[in-house]
Amino acid sequence: MNRKRRLLIVDDSPTWRDCLEHIFEKDGYFDVVGTAVDGLDAIEKTRLLAPDVITMDIEMPRMNGIEASRKIMEFHPVPIIIVSDFWETESVKKAFEAMEIGAVAGIQKPSMIVSNTIGKKEILKLVKTVKLMSEVPVIKRGKLRRKDKPKEDEGIAASLEPALAVEVVVIGASTGGPVVLKEIFSRLPSDFPLPIAVVQHIAPGFLPGFIKWLEQASPLRFSVACYGEKLLPGSVYLAPDGAHMELDRELVVHLTDGPPEHGVKPSVSVLFRSVAKNLGPRALGVLLTGMGRDGAEELLAMCRAGAITIAQDEESSLVFGMPGEAIRLGGAAMVLPPHEIAKSLKFLGEKVKKGEGDLENHEP
Repeated sequence: MNRKRRLLIVDDSPTWRDCLEHIFEKDGYFDVVGTAVDGLDAIEKTRLLAPDVITMDIEMPRMNGIEASRKIMEFHPVPIIIVSDFWETESVKKAFEAMEIGAVAGIQKPSMIVSNTIGKKEILKLVKTVKLMSEVPVIKRGKLRRKDKPKEDEGIAASLEPALAVEVVVIGASTGGPVVLKEIFSRLPSDFPLPIAVVQHIAPGFLPGFIKWLEQASPLRFSVACYGEKLLPGSVYLAPDGAHMELDRELVVHLTDGPPEHGVKPSVSVLFRSVAKNLGPRALGVLLTGMGRDGAEELLAMCRAGAITIAQDEESSLVFGMPGEAIRLGGAAMVLPPHEIAKSLKFLGEKVKKGEGDLENHEP
């Protein structure tokens, strides 16, 4: 018999503490073992109650949610889900900072008007997210990476042999993806010679803050993809909220309003499928950490179309669902941790730039 997950709710608003406690207790999956009014109280309650999972507000008196999450992860590593009703750009950046030190997800509080359809859907999404994240084993991200040492890998060089044909990099990510994307992009130079298109499953309204957070760590240029724009080298284009992103043969963005795939919109599958069809060996595809199987079959389709394909390895993945399924299907030519993915992309970029130089030198 499965026991209930012990939940600690952290929020400075008594109204929201009561609301969230009611929502989670009513679901039956959780046992709300306590509530905390700010970060300092959260640390004390965590020591006392040893929860299995924590929902954490961001802006609170005495100690905010980021500092509290950092301290809690030091003595009681546990899934922490950032739950806030204030998602301006700066607050979103703070949520991603919390994810860097251990928080596993960020989600908006449901509407206080819970009697209508929208409110009910928001509640279901909140409960589902916390339920799924409560089962995620927490990993020590930063410390593990600092111990990793780059190593020469002849297999990577061999897999990137067709690099001169590549004109675009496409990346799909879900749970745990923001931190991995930041690590990869922070290792790429400003003159990276290829455009990068990204589908990251993310809560509505998070993209502006996500982009600002990435810009602080990387010299690349970041933007939300717009319909009809042609992708440019050294730029990263993120699929917008509520629309699928596709690429045509000319690297022009097409945004479509089709139904969700694998329960998400934008979907990695839609992007990868368009790339397999329209670009084939002219693309490199990367599938990162995430729950479910979005993009897995389509990474295989890209591989069969001649694209270079990479999946994140299990050890470094917060959730091994998406990359694990792609590997099981045989769609990943390489299976790598984030720092090796970045190394491969740098190697690819150098080959592309060298190839362009060679072509220029041989012009009549």
